[in-house]
Amino acid sequence: MKTNLLILLLFFITHFSYAQSFNEVKQSAEQGDAIAQFNLGLMYDLGEGTLTDYKQAFYWYKKSAEQGYAKAQYNLGVMYDLGEGTLTDYKQAFYWYKKSAEQGYAKAQYNLGNMYARGEGTLTDKKQAVYWFKKSAEQGHAEAQYNLGNRYLNGEGTLTDYKQAFYWYKQSAEQGHAIAQFNLGLMYYRGEGTLTDKKQAAFWIKKSYENGYEEAKDIWDKYELYQY
Repeated sequence: MKTNLLILLLFFITHFSYAQSFNEVKQSAEQGDAIAQFNLGLMYDLGEGTLTDYKQAFYWYKKSAEQGYAKAQYNLGVMYDLGEGTLTDYKQAFYWYKKSAEQGYAKAQYNLGNMYARGEGTLTDKKQAVYWFKKSAEQGHAEAQYNLGNRYLNGEGTLTDYKQAFYWYKQSAEQGHAIAQFNLGLMYYRGEGTLTDKKQAAFWIKKSYENGYEEAKDIWDKYELYQY
């Protein structure tokens, strides 16, 4: 009984805290503060201190984005990309990702790279895809690092360069990206972009499988990596 009362008390304290915070943020947002507008959009987006409302999230992200706030520009791009709170519009998604990316926001740089790679909201441009993946990768974005590794491995939008592919797969793999770990293991096994190292191959293929990449188990068995 005591435990149940404590849980209820914590719930009401948390609920009151969120509600109070929401009202304070809303007041600042209505006065034109760009960061508050972003935070209010985020609260509507996540349902913190209020009910989830994607249309209101979209409205406040747009207010903030129009004032040049990079995180809001990125989130607004995502909403256009996914059709949340508005109709899907790849051209608008591209526009806002680019605005954010040009301010150095790594997530926007990665998404912009993807849009160039897929030709969504813009013409397909593999060189621009590589350019923006690299910008994002250099800031430590694991998915961008993996994608950049793919481009160097396959010569898409850039010259084939196994050393660069190896480098970026390793950067991503060390952050726990399962497919990057798998590809890194294969490069060690084949001696591509690095010296052949069966122990390192076994280490990374095992890591990949442990992180849920099923194909890694097939390679583990096929190459009998348990020996290493």
